[in-house]
Amino acid sequence: MVAVKEVLEMLGNMEGTLHVFEMDVRTKDKLIEIEDSIRGTLGIKCANKGVEECLKREHIVIVIKDKRFRPPPDPTVLLVDYDGQILGMEIFPHQRAQFEGRDDVLFLSQDFIVFADRKARRGECFMMPPVQFPEVENMPKTKNVVSCSPSPLGDMFVRATHGLKDDPLLASILIGYDDA
Repeated sequence: MVAVKEVLEMLGNMEGTLHVFEMDVRTKDKLIEIEDSIRGTLGIKCANKGVEECLKREHIVIVIKDKRFRPPPDPTVLLVDYDGQILGMEIFPHQRAQFEGRDDVLFLSQDFIVFADRKARRGECFMMPPVQFPEVENMPKTKNVVSCSPSPLGDMFVRATHGLKDDPLLASILIGYDDA
C-alpha cells in the first residue's frame, strides 16, 4: 500500500498545486449532499459521475490548483443521452482544429462542441465523467484511480473546509484511489 502521505507529497510537487489535503468523512458526507442537490440549467439535468465514483474510493485527496496545473487527459464535461451516446463534449485548445469546418459539429463555445448528426434517443444530461489521473495511477500499489471536479458549490465548500477563500482563478480536483 502506498502511504497517503506519499500521494500528497507527489501531488503537492506538481506545478500549479497550491494546496493538497486528504478528505475527511464529514467533508465527504457534506459533499455528497451538495452534489446530490445540483440541478442543470435550461431543463437539462446534470450528473457528476466523477464525484460519485471518486467518493467510493478508500482514499480521497483534494488538490486546489491554479491555471499552471496540467490540463486533464480526458474531457471533463460530456452531453450524453440516457443510453450513454455522446452528443457533445468539452474540447481542449489543441483539439479545436480537428473539429473546425466539420458539417457534423456545432461549437457552443470555444471549448464545447455538439455533434449535429447525433440525436438523443431518450433524453439527455450533462455528465461530468470520472477522469484518469496518470500520476497517481503510476504510483506503486494504487488501483481504481479516478479524478473529477466537483460542482461550483462543491468546490467552494471543500475550499472553505480548509479556510480557503472562493477565488475564481482557482479550482479543486478530487482524486480517489484504492490500495492495490
